[in-house]
This record gives sequence, structure tokens and C-alpha cells, in this order.
Amino acid sequence: MKTNSYIAKVLMTLLLMLAFSTDAHSQILKKLKKRAEKAAERTVERRVDRETQEKTDEVLDSILEPGKKGEKPSPQEPLPTIVGGQETRNGGSNPNNNGQTGEAGISGSGGIAVYSKFDYVPGDQIIFYDDFTKDFVGDFPSKWNTNGGGEVVTMNDSPEKWMELLPGYNIYYIPDVPKLPEEYTIEFDVMAVGLSNKTSSTATMRIALSDDDKFKDGANFVHAQLPFCQYAAVGITMSNHINNKREIYSVVRADLREEVLQRPHVSIAVNKKRFRLWVNEEKHIDIPRIVPEGAVLTTLKFHMNNFKDGEERLFITNLKVAEGGLDLRRQLISDGKVSTTGILFDTGSDLIKPQSLGIIRQISQVLIQEGAMKLNIIGHTDADGDAGANLQLSKDRAQAVKNALVEVYGIEGSRLTTEGKGEAEPVGDNSTTEGKAQNRRVEFIKI
Repeated sequence: MKTNSYIAKVLMTLLLMLAFSTDAHSQILKKLKKRAEKAAERTVERRVDRETQEKTDEVLDSILEPGKKGEKPSPQEPLPTIVGGQETRNGGSNPNNNGQTGEAGISGSGGIAVYSKFDYVPGDQIIFYDDFTKDFVGDFPSKWNTNGGGEVVTMNDSPEKWMELLPGYNIYYIPDVPKLPEEYTIEFDVMAVGLSNKTSSTATMRIALSDDDKFKDGANFVHAQLPFCQYAAVGITMSNHINNKREIYSVVRADLREEVLQRPHVSIAVNKKRFRLWVNEEKHIDIPRIVPEGAVLTTLKFHMNNFKDGEERLFITNLKVAEGGLDLRRQLISDGKVSTTGILFDTGSDLIKPQSLGIIRQISQVLIQEGAMKLNIIGHTDADGDAGANLQLSKDRAQAVKNALVEVYGIEGSRLTTEGKGEAEPVGDNSTTEGKAQNRRVEFIKI
């Protein structure tokens, strides 16, 4: 009996062990199956990544190393003659401006059509303007500061002056802009020469708003980095710091490869915490809460990154900072008049610069809404040149604005009259650059 009882216990133990072993074995198989599936997924991912990288490398090799794998090298475009100090460099014609002395205006319907929906409106009170007309070629501009170097130059036969920014580590360019208000606009023109298929993807121009007035980023800042890379569409990098802590870092998709070769006009509007940025007529950035709240961002700074020294060169001109950016529509309806310095023309010409269409568009919206309203358009100039020529120029410019309202926005011409005052009614000091910019204005007065 004892033997039978012992055998029964052994059999029961074996059965329990077998049952446990089967369940454990099943669990182990499930785990192994999951691991095998994950391993297979990783193998596929690695293979896809490897094949993608190989294809990417092939494309980049064909771009970055012309002549490899049957690709023919692309010809280098001639560079402009750049004059700084006593030295003339990079002889040749300028591929960026096609022999023109200023930015292309909108004499043709094509240019007008492109900008007809442009909604940027500059501030109405100019607090800083510099086109380097008061500076000697070869000198660093008198209204700027830097911890590096740079100089005023001219290009080809144009009298227009530019400041060249020099590449280097942590080099800043700081214009003498008074303390930035809560709401303001920034505009400038950029020229890049020497760009090629080998220009780095990290070649950028950084526009910074900072609480540090020297040569540091500061504890609070906003950065916008414009790309100059040519072999790929890199995008615009936006970032900020609030009390030394990053809150926003993003790369906004934008293909600016053609624009940066054609002297782009950059426009920025800051309205308290909101930051918007346009390149030519297209708005690329509109971030509602990137400017640090409560922090005082007093200083505007420029910085260039990763341009090849001596080959790739960057220039800036026509920097204008203006307080405001008011909605001119409400002002025109409530006050019956509005004056603006934001309608720009080529030097000595009635050719409207395309970036001026944002203001003209707002005036057209008022006229469409107020069907009975009639306006007198009055042109004003600064005191440079002959008084008689300035008088005629102011009349021509007023007529050009009327033509834009009629031809682009469909306003009835009989509702608009024009006149010019020339230099006779200045509102600023004609001996200063800022004063001249304030005097070059257009008024709209209800009649």
C-alpha cells in the first residue's frame, strides 16, 4: 500500500511539472515570437535606412561633387564687381540684379499680380533707417557696432551702398536702433554672391531680437535663421529662449533657393508676442506666442553662419525699423486721412516697389467698403536734388499709386485725385537719414 501511495504521489508531481512546463514553454515561445518579430522589423528598418541613405548619398554626390557618376559640373556664374576701400574684388557682371541699380519695381502687370495679396504693413513711425549713404566705401558703417569686421561696398556701377558681413565665430552686427517697442516692423534687403551647389546646408543669416545689447544671445531672445543652401530646401529655423530656457525650436518648410539669389526683401512684424516674417511677397512665419512675455527685447542683431570665407559673401542694405504697424483702414475711416512712409519707390523714380502693395491693398479695402468715399492722393519727397524735379516726382508718384488702385484693385478712377507737394512740407529733418525717410511719404485724404 505504501508503495502504491508513493507511486501515486510521484505520478501526480510529474503531471503537475508537465503542466507547468507546457505553460512555461508556451510563454517562452510567445516571448521568442515577439522578439523575432521586433528583430525582423529592425532588420527591415535598417535595410530601408541603408538603401535610403545610399540613394541620398548618390543624389548629394552628384550635386556636391559634379563630374562624379557621369554628372557634368555646373558652370559657375560670374560675380559682381564689389568695391570696398581701395580694393576691387570678384570681377564680372552681377547675376543677381541684371544690371539694375535697385530692386525691381512693379511697372509690369506680372509683378503687380504677384504682390496683389501681400498683407504686410510697415510701422508708421520710423525709429531707424540706414542705406549707408552717409558712410564712405571701405569703412565700417557709423550707425552700427560689431565684435568682428565688415565694410561698406558698392557693386558694379550702381551708387547704392551695402554693408558686407564677414563670416566668423560668434560675430554680431548690431545697428544703433533705439529700444525696441512692443509693436514694430523691420525691413531690409539682402544680397548673397558666390553661392553654389556646394554652399552648406547650415549657411544661414540669423536675425535676432535680444535682451542683451552686446555680443551675446542673452537670457531672452527670438531667432529667425534664413537659409542660403542651394542643393536642398532647408527651411527657416525659428527658436526662442525665455529666462535661459528654450521654449520653441522649429524648422518651417520653405524653399528659398531662388529667392536668395535674387536680392530678397525681408519684412518682419512684431506685435507683442506675435512674430511674422515675409520673404518678398510670401509670408513664411506667423507664430502667435514666440516673443517672451514680460521680457524687454531691446536689441536687433544680425549674424551669419557657415559661409565659406572668401567665396560666399553676404551683404545688407536699406534697413528700416518703424514703430507701429497700425491698421490703416480704421485710421482712414475714423480720421478721414492717413499718411504713410511705407509706399516705396525706386530712387528718383515713380516705379513702386512691390513690397508696398500691402498698404495700397488696405486703402483699396476701405474704398470698396465705403462706396461713396473719394480720396486725394498726395506725394511728398525729401530735399535731395532739384526742387522742381522733386515736385514733378511727387506728382508722378501720387499718380502711380492711383494707377495701382485702379489697375490692380479695380477702384473707379473718378473717385481718386492726385497732387504732389515735392519737398515743400517736410515732417522730418532732411539732414538725417531717418528724417529723409519720414519725408518720403504718401498721404490719403478724404474729400
